[in-house]
Amino acid sequence: MKIPLYHVDAFASALFSGNPAAVCLLQDWIDDSLLQSIAAENNLSETAFLVQNGDHFELRWFTPTTEVALCGHATLASAFVLFNCRRWTDDTIRFQTRESGQLRVSRRDDLLELDFPARPARPTTPPAGLDAMLGVSVKQVLDSAEDLLVLLENEEAVLQARPDFTALTSLDWRGIIITAPGCRSDFVSRFFGPAVGVAEDPVTGSAHCVLTPYWSAILEKKELYALQVSRRGGELWCQEAGKRVKIRGRAALYLQGVISI
Repeated sequence: MKIPLYHVDAFASALFSGNPAAVCLLQDWIDDSLLQSIAAENNLSETAFLVQNGDHFELRWFTPTTEVALCGHATLASAFVLFNCRRWTDDTIRFQTRESGQLRVSRRDDLLELDFPARPARPTTPPAGLDAMLGVSVKQVLDSAEDLLVLLENEEAVLQARPDFTALTSLDWRGIIITAPGCRSDFVSRFFGPAVGVAEDPVTGSAHCVLTPYWSAILEKKELYALQVSRRGGELWCQEAGKRVKIRGRAALYLQGVISI
């Protein structure tokens, strides 16, 4: 079996920044255990698998340890591959997913725009010991569909957080988003997902399904410029659109090849 493989840096204007994702193009779906083994072998935060079905693509995402319900950067990487490497001619690509419905990615000048479901967060009681788990003082905590949204005092606090990843795996959320107002952007964030095999994700598109409605309400603006301040870093242009969010970004191709199984 020969599977085309692309390694793409997503939410990046240049190589060696943003969030790397693998994109694998399949003729038909193969056994889930093999999908998981490929993702583990790739050892990136996400591997996207695509199967074309007429005028759209079926899409699934795997971390090195598990399948996930929604992934932004690997969806952006998938669209980048289809537009730039596979010569998809339409300006919009439709992806059908198992748990997050239909997603769309469109070309907007030099950016790619994700059309994703909004995931508003609601205030909740902080888990016991959260300050110690994150290594920083927590200001407010909110609960979203899969992730815990943690508000910190300022950008410096987000940068200085030193999470205890082992302790974070005891929490009942997919991931922990820490965020604060930005110095050079509307807001900044970091994302920790040790429970799904990703200690710190460099740039997390799906987290901005939570962050965008939150900061749109706080800042009273629809259009937002965001920075995820991980070591690699990445930038996102976000728009609040009711039950949806629009997340725009760039991507860069690092390599392409073939998996032989």
